[in-house]
Formats: sequence, C-alpha cells, structure tokens
Amino acid sequence: MAKKKAFLLRMSPELWEELSRWAADELRSVNGHIEYVLRKAVREERGRRDRGDAPGSRRSGRS
Repeated sequence: MAKKKAFLLRMSPELWEELSRWAADELRSVNGHIEYVLRKAVREERGRRDRGDAPGSRRSGRS
C-alpha cells in the first residue's frame, strides 16, 4: 500500500460529532470516512469539469 500523507485538520466539535455519527453509520473510522468523502467530492468535481459544468460555465444550468 502506498504511503499516505499525514496532516492536521482542525474542525469544530459539532462537525466532529456529525462526522463521527456518519462514519459509524457507514462502518468506517472517522479518518477513513473523511478520506472517502473527499475522494468522492474530487471525483464528482472532476466529472463536472470534464462535462463543462464547472461553476460559472454556461452549461452548468445557472443563470
């Protein structure tokens, strides 16, 4: 397995509690769930860019 980059992430206790409950619902650790959510967001954003749906784009459906 490739080495992972460690870094400090600060968040409010309320956000931590929400993430902790969400991670437990998905049977993941909080760290694993944060990585999952970030990976999914990056994949979705890349898909939007590839389709030309980036914010500010005429194809995004926003006026």
